[in-house]
Amino acid sequence: MAHAHPHPHAPDGQPTSGLSVALILNVSFTLLEVIGGLWTNSVAILSDALHDLGDSLSLLMAWYFQKLSQNGRTATFTFGYKRFNTLGALVTGLVLVVGSVIVIYEAVQRLWRPEAVYVPGMIGLAVVGVLVNGLAAWRVWRTSSSLNEEMVSWHLFEDVAGWVVVLVGSTAMYLFGLPWLDAALSLAITAFILVNVVRRLAKALRIFLQAAPDEVTLAQVEEALGGVEGVREVHHLHLWSLDGNYHIATLHAVVAPEMKASELCRLRDAIRRRLHTLGVAHVTIEFEPEGAQCEEEKI
Repeated sequence: MAHAHPHPHAPDGQPTSGLSVALILNVSFTLLEVIGGLWTNSVAILSDALHDLGDSLSLLMAWYFQKLSQNGRTATFTFGYKRFNTLGALVTGLVLVVGSVIVIYEAVQRLWRPEAVYVPGMIGLAVVGVLVNGLAAWRVWRTSSSLNEEMVSWHLFEDVAGWVVVLVGSTAMYLFGLPWLDAALSLAITAFILVNVVRRLAKALRIFLQAAPDEVTLAQVEEALGGVEGVREVHHLHLWSLDGNYHIATLHAVVAPEMKASELCRLRDAIRRRLHTLGVAHVTIEFEPEGAQCEEEKI
């Protein structure tokens, strides 16, 4: 579930195909779950059908926000729509947290009141559930290039884990008559996924609050700028991220009063190159001659 390799980015102006496929698979399988839950008389499967309906709504929002986030800038959204990508991650994360709490509550109830169901039907539906949700999760994970898609992939991995629990639990019920095992495994896996989702939700909140990105710190930026010849001091330095991938910095650079316009242009380019190597995509620089009073209010 944690990815060590880089993911290919989707083409500009288009949502990733992984989200589209995941949405189609999730909606289709939700309908199958409703039919299968009624057939097997399984409250667990019917509850998961309701959960997957929520997943489908979350995927629809994630797909829309991902598409919107790749639009160009406008007079209203001068940085473009990249931040909507983070909004999608927040919405999906909140749905995941609420869904996980509901699953935990239901699992605790089933520990004390096991349900009698048609176990062979549960096993068959569980196999299909693992395959369908696994394919959807793999498609999003393989092509993910944003926090939004990463959150959605965890959303789908939660569904895969849930169906693995149903498969293991129903098989144990069939072989050994252990109806409580399904609820016990559900509690363990849901708690594990909830911890990871909360971490990613915290990351999305940090982006919305304009915290410095984890990948590059103010100390790194200051150290990099200290090595640029011609920069005597840097202040009013701000660093934040639009969506977890696109980082922005603004700064005031103090320079010698006698610097010419051509020299300032070369210095500006040198500063931008230095920060681009750190992963800062957009840099705004204001030059100040040494000894001048900076009249900007420092925040």
